[in-house]
Amino acid sequence: MKPDAAMQFRPLADRMRPRTLAEYIGQEHILGAGKPLRQAIENGQLHSMVLWGPPGTGKTTLAHLLAETSGAAFVPLSAVLSGVKDVRAAVEIARQRQDVEGRQTLLFVDEVHRFNKAQQDAFLPFVENGTVLFVGATTENPSFELNNALLSRARTYVLRRLDEEGLRQVLQQALADTERGFGGRELHIDPGNLARMAQAADGDARRALTMLEIAADLAEEDGQIGDELLAEVIGGGLRRFDKGGEAFYDQISALHKSVRGSSPDAALYWFARMIDGGCDALYIARRVVRMASEDIGNADPRALALALDAWETQERLGSPEGELAIAQAVVYLACAAKSNAVYSAWKAALADVRSHGSLDVPLHLRNAPTRLMKELGYGKAYRYAHDEPAGYAAGESYFPEEMEATNYYQPVDRGLELKIRDKLERLRQMDHAAASSGKTT
Repeated sequence: MKPDAAMQFRPLADRMRPRTLAEYIGQEHILGAGKPLRQAIENGQLHSMVLWGPPGTGKTTLAHLLAETSGAAFVPLSAVLSGVKDVRAAVEIARQRQDVEGRQTLLFVDEVHRFNKAQQDAFLPFVENGTVLFVGATTENPSFELNNALLSRARTYVLRRLDEEGLRQVLQQALADTERGFGGRELHIDPGNLARMAQAADGDARRALTMLEIAADLAEEDGQIGDELLAEVIGGGLRRFDKGGEAFYDQISALHKSVRGSSPDAALYWFARMIDGGCDALYIARRVVRMASEDIGNADPRALALALDAWETQERLGSPEGELAIAQAVVYLACAAKSNAVYSAWKAALADVRSHGSLDVPLHLRNAPTRLMKELGYGKAYRYAHDEPAGYAAGESYFPEEMEATNYYQPVDRGLELKIRDKLERLRQMDHAAASSGKTT
């Protein structure tokens, strides 16, 4: 049976949109037997919700199915194209439908995270009083992008990327469906190439179907989709990576934590994932410099120099030479001795500065370039460390007079900081001896 002209014109991904929950593939963690959303559907107790997940995981399709199973009218809005006026118009129609037909309206808002606060607030009273069943779809973390007031009135469901088996099922459905698929045309793709296509889709069902449609268009009359054709369709595809979005911050977090956790292999994997996804290598280079200071510090000061060298190499040479230099830095940092002592000390010092206010510099630490300053006592009684025994002015205080001396920096017993710790301990013993003898500033 050949599809009608209107159906032929629609993209394959749209034609193959599941019509029932039985055709819906994936998301068993919320739609499987006994799971919360499945129970709500079966009990006829649907509620307002936010569907959060990567592209191609079935958010729009699920909203359609929710409307279908509940008998509600499906009204879509795009947050990219709509404003408060459109929201109010949709709500007014929903109110009339409820009064006249006694039928509920499912208001589906795609990319709801693009609505500003005022636009999101426009939903609240109508979600609250049940005028509309609100279903928002977003690829971004709702806790960052949506108002708390809206989130408190809608349950959030997380949709997961489809695994390769799920994507193979999606592709097989399209190949087998003579009504919505390819109109009875026989396409031939061996299981290995079908698996390659599923893998290249990277969890995105829409992407998988789009690749299959392109391959079908390019195939010869015999419908054979072989290795060469598949390579042409798949070639150059990037893995999922959303610069500035949830996936972006999750992956840079994974890279940083792999370095901190001394796992060079995992660190290389996440670095490769980000580069493969199109991330700016200079951004990663800057973050690697941060890792060198925050997590290695003085346990191995060479780490910072190597990170800076990698950054400069990327700036000067670009890809792929620069990326290799960054990879070298990432591996070195992951293998290096770890210390966050400087990072912790810096945060503690900042906290004291902000809590104590603008305390005066003690007179003995002030510079005295003029006679008046000298007469006022600037620099008086300052002890020049190079003139002291062992080059250290034992007992000298360098803090404001209103503050107690504080040991912010606590070196760890790893790497170079082990030696630094021993030295600082010796100096503190000299301070203690000076205090006992009364030789302090």
